[in-house]
Amino acid sequence: MFGKVRAWSVSHGRLAGAFRVAPLAVLCAVLTWPYAVFLPPEENVPLTVAGHLALSAALIVPLLWRNQPLLSFAAVSLVSFGQWLAQATPQPANLAVLVALWAVAYQCSFRWALAAGLVAELGVFLALLNWSAATFGMFFSGSILVVAVWVTGLYANTRRRYLEGLEERAERAERERDQQARMAAAAERARIARELHDVVAHNVSVIVVQADGAGFALDSDIEQARLAVRNISKTGRAALAEMRRLVGVLRESEAAGTDYTPQPGLGQLEELVSGSGVPARLLVGGAPAELPEGQQLAVYRIVQEALTNALKHGGPGVEATVEIEYSGRDLVIRVTDNGRGAAAPRSPDGHGLIGMRERAGMYGGAVSAAPRRGGGFEVLARFPMAKAA
Repeated sequence: MFGKVRAWSVSHGRLAGAFRVAPLAVLCAVLTWPYAVFLPPEENVPLTVAGHLALSAALIVPLLWRNQPLLSFAAVSLVSFGQWLAQATPQPANLAVLVALWAVAYQCSFRWALAAGLVAELGVFLALLNWSAATFGMFFSGSILVVAVWVTGLYANTRRRYLEGLEERAERAERERDQQARMAAAAERARIARELHDVVAHNVSVIVVQADGAGFALDSDIEQARLAVRNISKTGRAALAEMRRLVGVLRESEAAGTDYTPQPGLGQLEELVSGSGVPARLLVGGAPAELPEGQQLAVYRIVQEALTNALKHGGPGVEATVEIEYSGRDLVIRVTDNGRGAAAPRSPDGHGLIGMRERAGMYGGAVSAAPRRGGGFEVLARFPMAKAA
């Protein structure tokens, strides 16, 4: 409720200021007649009804300048000082000094609040000078009232600054949260981009090689050409299925409940090796262990990228061997070929090796790739085996 009131007062500043001043204005209007007629003090010059109303207006109107508390306090103090010089009758409108003092303590710095408090104390002292029955107890009571108003304004100022600090920190935390969400989305899109690179690079390379083979065998070996065309069709369909799955992740308005194909893992390695376009064999050593799907996908992509590199850079007649070894706490993947090795041309814009290292690094593993002695190329990856959830 207080938050709504505060928000309303901020959005309707002038109206809220009028509501704050209204009680004092009503009090002065009600007490104008008694102060003008029935309570003429002996020490002061009595005022008529018109005089009371004019002086009350001069003291109350500056309180409406809520955005300029120092100017408001100065105006009220000067009017009160002029009233003291003229020895005019004190009246309820002089409470405007305390209202203006509270506004200064609430909105301004401590030094201005201290100066305003000293001015208000001086006003109490001057007011009692014109009163023959004034005592030290009266001055002490007046000072207590001034200090109470002053301290209340300081506390409200501290509270306001504290709340503003909380709001600022909340806004900053919200901005940081949104930034973290954008960074996470960008990282996820980068991961999907690597997935697309692996899918497209591998499958398109297989399709190109199979198409070239079918072209050469078309006249001499119809059956071999037909087999190559079937492999092209199979590889193309698999590539389209994976690309649909990956692109579907990027669609923000994708219908709920869409059933995507499972991520490839160790169970699909044999199919990957047989359909890679490179004569290859798969060797598995040790006792297989259940690994998390993410780690299985990383192994699958590393093998896929290594076979793609062998197909692209190994040269004619290249053959490959994929070895998966479960040795103790580590999973070792070794992909070797007998291709051109160090003599193979380097691709200036290739990201395959970077992608393999990033995938291995996600699970605490490492990847090395280098030409072999005597020819060929070797990709060696080592993963600490994590238990499947």
